[in-house]
Amino acid sequence: MASSSPSPSVSALEQALHAARALVIADLVAGEVAEADVVSMVEESVAQRRWWGEQWPEGIGYVAGLVAQDVQDALLEAYGRWPLCPVCGHGDPHALEVEPELGPDPHWVCHKAGVSVAPVGALATALGGGSDG
Repeated sequence: MASSSPSPSVSALEQALHAARALVIADLVAGEVAEADVVSMVEESVAQRRWWGEQWPEGIGYVAGLVAQDVQDALLEAYGRWPLCPVCGHGDPHALEVEPELGPDPHWVCHKAGVSVAPVGALATALGGGSDG
């Protein structure tokens, strides 16, 4: 008898997508760029990554970093670099990059300084958010 319940991989994919959405939106809020059109970019990425995750279930753990990169690329095309590096106080402003490009536990990294700035979803800690003083 065939089961009509969703497979565990679909459930895991949806959980990963919801987590990725929340992490990236938290970083957008921290950078004060979580406007409606920008959140729509997150939703577009999540929809595309849903298909990607269905095709490659083993990659579900990589979704958060991929959504962050997708939104970063979309913002670059529409508005400019995001998120700007909070570490380097001199020289030209530059964006952080997601590392690893395809892997679990993604972080925002400054390649100029060679440092990990914050995990994806925790950019507020690096930008001085989380406290009003």
